[in-house]
Amino acid sequence: MTGKEADALTRNFITEKGYGEYFGHSTGHGIGLEVHEGPSLSFRSDTVLETGMVVTVEPGIYIAGLGGVRIEDDTVITLDHNESLTHSTKELIIL
Repeated sequence: MTGKEADALTRNFITEKGYGEYFGHSTGHGIGLEVHEGPSLSFRSDTVLETGMVVTVEPGIYIAGLGGVRIEDDTVITLDHNESLTHSTKELIIL
């Protein structure tokens, strides 16, 4: 899978839920020695995601005048699946 294909999966899901117009950036990027590095998970990226790469999947939706949300999941690319390094809940926590 390429970064472009990963971005398309995320973008299509968000669009199907009715929020496509509010998702105006890429899906994520690699992490390692730098906070932001390749591979890019964006509609421009032809980079093939390879076993052992660590990426952050961080789609965000921002609605002017209302607010926004972004959830970041650090993920290791493996041969037959992806392993999430993020173990926090996805449940909404109201303080």
